[in-house]
Amino acid sequence: MSQLPEAADVAHTIQLAVAPVFLLAGIGGFLNVCAARLARVIDRARVIEPVIVNSRGEEHDRLVQEIRTLDRRISVINAAISLSVLSACLTCLVVILLFASQLVSINLGTIIALLFIASMLSIGTAFAAFIVETRLGSRVVHVRNEVLEHEAGE
Repeated sequence: MSQLPEAADVAHTIQLAVAPVFLLAGIGGFLNVCAARLARVIDRARVIEPVIVNSRGEEHDRLVQEIRTLDRRISVINAAISLSVLSACLTCLVVILLFASQLVSINLGTIIALLFIASMLSIGTAFAAFIVETRLGSRVVHVRNEVLEHEAGE
């Protein structure tokens, strides 16, 4: 029969688990930002879709290019969200295994370390996808020359 952990051992495990729990809070904040960006991109796509059907010429070509970029942005944001959720799940698993290893007195250090590395790789890749999405968004959102020329002519 295994011996139950002492309170001091549990306290030490809680101390070890605090950093991953803070990481979870940060990932949650990042997910909020991603979800807000996704909502805005979807809203913009919904505005353009009915207009694109009735457009012609250069305006049509511009709208088609914008909707394609919006579609690409949706894919990239979804990738960032998926990678963030994967990172959060891996981090939760790290915390669970920290406590499980303490309770059953099994050395799971290597598994815990590998899971944490995987979590960091996942969130790092999510951040990279996020910067790609922001760059895509920045490229599309610019004031067209015809608008600038119209304002200058007034």
